[in-house]
Amino acid sequence: MPYLRLAIPSPLRRLFDYLPPKDCCIERLQPGVRVRVPFGRREVTGVLIEISEITEVPANKLKAAIAVLDSTPPLPESLFKLSRWAGNYYQHPLGDALSQALPVLLRKGEACEYAHQHLWRAAKDADISQLGKTAARQRELLLLLLDHPNGISEDAIRAEGGQTSLLKKLEEKNLAESFVHKADHQLQNREPLHEVPLTLNDEQQTAVSAITAEKGFTPYLLQGVTGSGKTEVYLQAIEHFIREGKQALILVPEIGLTPQTVARFKARFNLPVVVLHSNLTDRQRLDAWLQAKEGVARIIIGTRSAIFTPLKNPGVIFIDEEHDTSFKQQEGFRYNARDLAVMRGNYEQIPVVLGTATPAIETLYNARQGRYQYLKLTQRAGNAQQPKFELLDIRQLPLQDGLSEPLIQQIRGHLQQGTQVLIFLNRRGFAPTLMCHDCGWLADCKRCDAHMTLHRKPFHLHCHHCDSQRPVPNICDSCSSSELKPIGAGTERTEEALLKLFPEFPVIRVDRDTTQRKNSMQKIMDRVNEGKPCILVGTQMLAKGHHFPKVTLVAILNADSGLFSADFRGMERTAQLILQVSGRAGRAEHPGKVVMQTYHADHPTITSLVTEGYQAFAEQELSQRISAQLPPSLYCAMFRAEANHQGLAERFLSKLRNMLEEDILQPNGIQWLGPLPSPMEKRAGLYRAQLVLQSRDRKALHQQLQSIIYQAEIDPDARKVRWSVDVDPVDMF
Repeated sequence: MPYLRLAIPSPLRRLFDYLPPKDCCIERLQPGVRVRVPFGRREVTGVLIEISEITEVPANKLKAAIAVLDSTPPLPESLFKLSRWAGNYYQHPLGDALSQALPVLLRKGEACEYAHQHLWRAAKDADISQLGKTAARQRELLLLLLDHPNGISEDAIRAEGGQTSLLKKLEEKNLAESFVHKADHQLQNREPLHEVPLTLNDEQQTAVSAITAEKGFTPYLLQGVTGSGKTEVYLQAIEHFIREGKQALILVPEIGLTPQTVARFKARFNLPVVVLHSNLTDRQRLDAWLQAKEGVARIIIGTRSAIFTPLKNPGVIFIDEEHDTSFKQQEGFRYNARDLAVMRGNYEQIPVVLGTATPAIETLYNARQGRYQYLKLTQRAGNAQQPKFELLDIRQLPLQDGLSEPLIQQIRGHLQQGTQVLIFLNRRGFAPTLMCHDCGWLADCKRCDAHMTLHRKPFHLHCHHCDSQRPVPNICDSCSSSELKPIGAGTERTEEALLKLFPEFPVIRVDRDTTQRKNSMQKIMDRVNEGKPCILVGTQMLAKGHHFPKVTLVAILNADSGLFSADFRGMERTAQLILQVSGRAGRAEHPGKVVMQTYHADHPTITSLVTEGYQAFAEQELSQRISAQLPPSLYCAMFRAEANHQGLAERFLSKLRNMLEEDILQPNGIQWLGPLPSPMEKRAGLYRAQLVLQSRDRKALHQQLQSIIYQAEIDPDARKVRWSVDVDPVDMF
């Protein structure tokens, strides 16, 4: 007897066997279809992996599936294969990995169809006179159907006050009929361009030619200095694939970048462009997903999870700002969309382009090893020049809310010339913390090993790690003094200081607090792009991808913040952020300047970055990582655990390590680091510990991970902790 072997979305790392549902034609079932099944006390939607003739489950314990939900698999074979590979590689339960690859409505078991795919209309010869005058509600409903000869959905009928329960009665009287609305596919042959492409320089033309010349899978690293016209390379390469009848998938790191990216693509292409990100409703997301799957949408732009969007005719994948850590999922299914894009390109035999001004060290290593084809754009597009750097040593200089007098004078000079100024400070709020001037007490979060940030609008203390909030105290919690002072400057305090210094110019703050409302980021961008003199002050939201043609001065206030990080990637992140934000200056005909306030003007890394550029820094950083035996010269995974009581997570990880080190069957060449408390041990009320595993042999590392996961799953102490595995971690915290 055949059995259905299913992947169920659950924390359990195994497959589950079920009897086929009644009246199911088992021969027609394909791996990948969704199946509704009983699971414990609830019903869930699983994915069919295979049909087996044998099962280890006793016959009296086997349950029957409730229903098969699809006639064909929602995911094409390549994505089904990619999802299974990702579940295995990232050591995540397969059922949950496959579920994450589907839109939310499909996970819930809803039909794989558009919102208004099932419509109603009046029958061909229907006439209102065929209904008696006593059937007033049916007459109203039929009149509504007659007013919509192309069909109307049940939702729309309800919105018009019609009673959908009467549709069946009209259908029985041959006065109404339901039909399936098909999406418009008559867009394939129209002229794809709205506007004429820009003229490319030699480097851009070489890049476009390389990307479009090869057939099949080739990964490219497109490294272009900020303002070098990487987006124009994307647009012209995509035009080539569109004219071949193919589709393009573009991944961007954050929702904030999506509106301007979409605007650029819609201005250029006379074709449907769909967007996929977390701000869409579940229904909007499924509709966009289906348009991509059916080939209606030719260009798909999305954030991390869009990597699982099916394409009917895949042509090319672009990863913009590939170095950005937002492409790595940090909770649950911890996949990296950048690396999955390369794997997907291999499965679908299409080119994958990783674009950035500041490549991740791992990507640079792959390019040096010959795994990626290296394309470079070394000059800015048009007549724009690279900005000039100035290291402003603020040792012994008085600061006014974080601003030195020489910097204030430079800001004034640029504003008086009619241009714009960007102030970068990667700290939200008014001040990083509140301190008692008498006893030194600091306003710490009770649930985290972190200070609470002081906010002015509204006035409160806020922990940005666990989101806990509390009122600002009037007296010190320790000594009852009223001498409480804000320490340091955040974006709110800097904004306030700039408003006092430059009352005649608008000051626009851009951080997570000012961009929470829908379209707020777009409104800010529209205001800046009017070109009037103003001061932009904000966090790293300003650093990525934005084009501000009138910004001529970029000031970086806390350039030293990442120089002494506990994470070995801290220096890389700092360098990337400095160069990304610097790239906002002088992007058009106005020359640009970058001023970095620093207490370490003679620091070799900062001076190297400013004088020699990112390439020299990255090569030096890569050499140091290789000699220190750090990624990417070897493979890394992190086993994390957290518990309610201090030391519990650490003891749990120590027990696992001791058990496996004593096992003679374990693979050789594994380096163990820890277990140790996490750099921020207490977070959101839980005490955290971590165990790092490293190896030059990827296969041995994964074999060891499987052993440690198996031991963790059978260990009775595992119930007292919450543990997770992070393969190729990008954050050591």
